[in-house]
Amino acid sequence: MKKLSLALTVILLLSISAVTLLGGCSTQDSNKLKVVTSTSLIAQIVERIGGDKVDVVNIIPPAQCPGHFDVKPGDIQKLADAKLFFIHNWQGEKFSDELIASADNKDLVTVQIEIAGNWMTPDVQKTATEKILAALIQIDPDNTAVYQKGADAYKSAVAAKETEARNKLNTVDLAAVNVLCDEQQSGFVKWTGFQVTAAYGRPETFTPDVVKDLVDKGRSGGVTLVIDNMQTGGESGISLAEQLGVKQITLSNFPGGYDGTDTWEKALDKNIDLILAAVSK
Repeated sequence: MKKLSLALTVILLLSISAVTLLGGCSTQDSNKLKVVTSTSLIAQIVERIGGDKVDVVNIIPPAQCPGHFDVKPGDIQKLADAKLFFIHNWQGEKFSDELIASADNKDLVTVQIEIAGNWMTPDVQKTATEKILAALIQIDPDNTAVYQKGADAYKSAVAAKETEARNKLNTVDLAAVNVLCDEQQSGFVKWTGFQVTAAYGRPETFTPDVVKDLVDKGRSGGVTLVIDNMQTGGESGISLAEQLGVKQITLSNFPGGYDGTDTWEKALDKNIDLILAAVSK
């Protein structure tokens, strides 16, 4: 990140040079509220609430860790053209401060959606929907009715999917399954019903002592599954699983991480399918 300021300056010059190459927007597109999001978790909710009243572009690819994101030339232009920028305000999003400054958009409104818990869980989805709805209404009150209808529909969809997911998960006794998991998956893994014996950090934290401690806890705790996080690299727990002689799976914390999972519901289904396949006899 030490060279970020210089990189952003160069990128900004490239972005400005590229503006003349961009085609004009239709009147219909220009009337839409232009929204930029830091992650697909926020993007898909904005799209569900706003429908054809919003034009949403996302910055961080869904399979990538926000903390290891590199700014691209087009990202500054996205913010330069936008009215609203949604971020989580996670530690890994600190790039956004200089990105916003480089966009030099005095009309840009940045909204931080800070919610405790894992965003793949239904409760966080519902809370995020309310926060995003409030921000959309504040910035674009003329479309309040549209946004409210979209938010209500999405919350109903989340509730229905939660019931469906719980019914699928209840076909097995996950409470009897002890796991080791990436700390970024811990909240979701607990929501499914697993017993988390221990959670681990990023691969660079895997010192010999840390690995030995995790393996010891896995053996004494009767761990039969190791669960990795795609956005952390997806392979941190492979060596742990091999030493323990157990299965390993990789779940995604973002819609779009796996192919065909562009919505929260599809991403949730994929995670559950991976879980059920791993614990099936």
